[in-house]
This record gives sequence, structure tokens and C-alpha cells, in this order.
Amino acid sequence: MVCALGAAVCFGTATVLQAVAARAAGEQGGGEAALLLRAVRQWRYAAGLALDGLGFVCQILALRSVPIYAVGAALAASLAVTAVVAARLLRVRLSGAEWAAVGVVCAGLALLGLASGAEGDRGGPAWLPYALLATAAGVLLLGAVGGRLSGRPRALLLGLGAGLGFGVVEVAVRLVNSLVPAALLTAPSLYALLLGGGAAFLLLTSALQRGSVTTATAGMVLGETLGPAAVGVLWLGDRTRPGLGPLAVLGFVVAVAGALTLGRFGEAPEPAAQPEAEPVR
Repeated sequence: MVCALGAAVCFGTATVLQAVAARAAGEQGGGEAALLLRAVRQWRYAAGLALDGLGFVCQILALRSVPIYAVGAALAASLAVTAVVAARLLRVRLSGAEWAAVGVVCAGLALLGLASGAEGDRGGPAWLPYALLATAAGVLLLGAVGGRLSGRPRALLLGLGAGLGFGVVEVAVRLVNSLVPAALLTAPSLYALLLGGGAAFLLLTSALQRGSVTTATAGMVLGETLGPAAVGVLWLGDRTRPGLGPLAVLGFVVAVAGALTLGRFGEAPEPAAQPEAEPVR
């Protein structure tokens, strides 16, 4: 659980650092390629990429130790980290409701930490890796369909597709049982992980580029938490501590609901506008 929370802290902080770097690079104008080249030269952007890498390592360690439902809820809580860090670094003003949502996320994670059992010990049915691979391919198809839409339906569909892709990654990590190259390269779960993760990043970037951040992030949170949690419980043997099942369900619902309230921080928010200076008379 500490690794899952560490991943949330890494991902949430990386979002803000990369936003600060991209914002500074964008002040010089130019196209998207020029913006990216200027951004990667800044230490904040590099630090954000390093935190993303560290967060992924923490996510893998967590998925190999605790149930998927606990890790998924913790990763959704990265939005709370982004909100708090943005309030500090970007001087974004959080409303009372948003501060309350941060507290709600923390409370939900605390309940999950108390109720979560150990990682399930079942390998799942033989068809599950192939189902993951088909789901990852379906994410690409969903992106093609969603890209033809506009407005909130587009953002919701692309965000949901991105969440499903990230969910494929969560489950696939649990199904990789050997790091021996010969076994690894023939494992369909590895290709599902690569395809699902790549498709998820593409869809989320597209959703946030030309759609509602809140809508896209809400779809992503739902997609990456509900499905993987169900797979973990139904087929991989994820359980709670004896007698604490209802507490785990409550913690999961509370944490995800709090994260959805903070959906606008799925992409780092814009800084507050500065008042125009009065003309000198």
C-alpha cells in the first residue's frame, strides 16, 4: 500500500512539474514540436519524467503485493496530489469543496489500507491474457470512434478508453509470472500491457487536448478502477481481511468519488489571471 501511495504522489507531482515547464516553454511561441523541445530542456520537465518512471516502478511493486482494487483507488488519488501541489506551485485557489474532496480521498484510502488483504494467489483463467490483448486492441478502436465525435461525448469516450487501457496495464502486470526472456516474449499479457499503455496515453492526450478536462478525467478514473477491481476479485483471488469486506467497498467508493470531484486537476489547471495594470495618468 505504501508503494501504491508512492506511485500516486509521483504521478500527481509529475503532472504539475511538467505543466510548469510546458507553460514556461510556451511563452516563446512556436509549434507543438518546438514547445516540446524547449520543455524537455527544463529541469522541471525532466524531473517530472523521472517521477513518472519512479511511479510506474512503485505501481508494479504495489500490484505484486496488494489487491488491484486498492492500487486502482490509490492511483486515482493522484488527482488529490496534483490539486495540493498545484495550489502550492501554481498558486491555484482550491475551493472549500475541493479541499473537502482531498480529505475524502485520504479517508477512503485509509479505509482501504485497513481492509485490504494480500494479493490474490490465482493466475486467472487461460483466456484472460488474450481477453486483455483484445481489450487493448478495442481501446484503439474506441479511440477511432471517439475521435469523430465532438464536445463532452468525445472527451468522455476517449477518457473512458484511456482508463480501460490503463486498467489493462494493471491486470497484465499481475499476469506476468516470469522475467525469463524466452517466457516473457511469448506472454500475451506483455503485449497487452504495451499496447494498452500506449493506447491509453494516446487517447488521454487527445481527450485533454480538445475536450473537457473534467469529463475526460472522470471517464479515465472510472475505466481504470472499476473493471480491473472486478477482474481481481472474480478471477485473480483478491480478497479483503476477514470480516472487512464492507469496509473495503466503502473505502473504494469514497476514494473514487473524491477523485472524481477533483477531475479538473487531471490536467494541470491554468494559473489565475493577473489583473491588468491601470494606465498611468
